[in-house]
Amino acid sequence: MAFNVKERGRLTYYYGGDHPTLSALVTERLDGGDLKIYFAGLTGGHSARGILERDELVTMEPSVEVELVFRCWEKWLQQAGICESIASIDFVEVHAFASQPKAPDPRLDPEGYLAEQQRLYKAYAEAYSGFFRDHMAHTGVPSRFTVHVVDFPDKAASYEFYSVGLYQPGLHE
Repeated sequence: MAFNVKERGRLTYYYGGDHPTLSALVTERLDGGDLKIYFAGLTGGHSARGILERDELVTMEPSVEVELVFRCWEKWLQQAGICESIASIDFVEVHAFASQPKAPDPRLDPEGYLAEQQRLYKAYAEAYSGFFRDHMAHTGVPSRFTVHVVDFPDKAASYEFYSVGLYQPGLHE
């Protein structure tokens, strides 16, 4: 997908379609050529399947979904011509919306539901810290990580992320 681009002062909006609801990326030019980047929210379920053109739909598997979200953002960075690797971004904030388990039904199996909740929380924490350990070792880690437990439209995914990062081209020359 080629982005439509709209510049307004220090901001650049990267979006698809003629009448977008939101921008995939918004960059803010900072002094010295650095870019503050606002990454739109998406999931490792239906969002990643569409953006990365995957056949497989990942369902309630944070160990896979977390990396897919970052790979979607990486693809957007490439399409926008900002940089080639997500590892070039220093993330400042990451916000996540955690889904309640899709199964089992808490009314029919409260213990099973609680066990699935705990599995998801543990798998998510391991996937998130593992991604930064394995793919972002030379960057810092975000100062803010916020998780809100809600229900969101993607019925396959366990989490939805949005974030803010900084691209400092001088560090990658």
